[in-house]
Amino acid sequence: MIGHKSPGLNLSHKHCGQGTILWFVLLLLLVFASAETGRAQNLLKTIADVRLPGGKTRFDYQSLDPSTGYLYLSHMGDGTVVVFDTKTDKVLANVPGFPVVTGVLVVPALKSVYASVTRNHEIGVLDTGKLVVSKRIKGGKFPDGLAYSPETHKLFVSDESGGMETVIDTQRNERVDTIQMGGEVGNTQYDPASHLIYACVQTRNELVEINPQTDKVQARYRLPGGEHPHGLYIDDQHGKAYIACEGDNKLLAFDLKNHSVENVFPVADGPDVLAFDRGLQLLYVACESGSVSVFRFSNGKLEKLEDFKVGANSHSVSVDSETHHAYFPLKNVKGSPVLRIMAPALAE
Repeated sequence: MIGHKSPGLNLSHKHCGQGTILWFVLLLLLVFASAETGRAQNLLKTIADVRLPGGKTRFDYQSLDPSTGYLYLSHMGDGTVVVFDTKTDKVLANVPGFPVVTGVLVVPALKSVYASVTRNHEIGVLDTGKLVVSKRIKGGKFPDGLAYSPETHKLFVSDESGGMETVIDTQRNERVDTIQMGGEVGNTQYDPASHLIYACVQTRNELVEINPQTDKVQARYRLPGGEHPHGLYIDDQHGKAYIACEGDNKLLAFDLKNHSVENVFPVADGPDVLAFDRGLQLLYVACESGSVSVFRFSNGKLEKLEDFKVGANSHSVSVDSETHHAYFPLKNVKGSPVLRIMAPALAE
């Protein structure tokens, strides 16, 4: 019977059509997954691994002088401050005399680098011209993070286990005050917009606001959504504080105007040091686990991009907002300490 279409043949065509659609959907999903994997793999690329002097021991904070391009790194395990020229990618000096150094902060106007020397319970002052220690100042039990208030010419140093902030008059390089914080103190930062000092109090889950004119605590803000806040970055462009919580691997975005946590994000294990690329609006949260959690500020809010593998113990980061290079000191890469220089694909 020519021209007759059996019901069985029609059913087979229907199934073939559904199968084609199913395979097409699966193909699209595979392409999307591949694109996402590629995006993660290409988020950051390594520009160079520069060998650093000293032993295979822990590094801690860094501080970049944008006027010279000199990067100062605390080699905590070696007790030295490494001076690195980011314009030539060469080590300029390895200055000894800083046993168990943690925080470092360059103040270009004073031609000085201040370093927290925890073993000696002091702040060492490094002359950036002569690269010698010009002064040693008593700095509490465990000096750590540092922040400079240019209006008052004061340096504020978080004494982590001592539970206070040490205040130093940088015109005389002498300790002039201490501020009781009521618990373990995490990092300390200066806000150029409000001219205030902020510090995390880890054991109270608080962000504390200090008036540098009076050296008094003028406000305490609870930090729901995170445990044991330690790392801190003040984003004065957008009126935000970004707070890394070690206790539960969270990043808090805190609104400095409304004094409230507006977002909570997961990060890689062991968040510590934060750095912000003001040009690309990228936030880096360096983590002990060997990853960096990368965020972007866009359309008035922070959004997470990716957790990116950097290298073992990559808990310290700094960034040059002009070249967009990010710097990660790693204590052991093929038997030597190196400075891993990376750049985001967004900078291309």
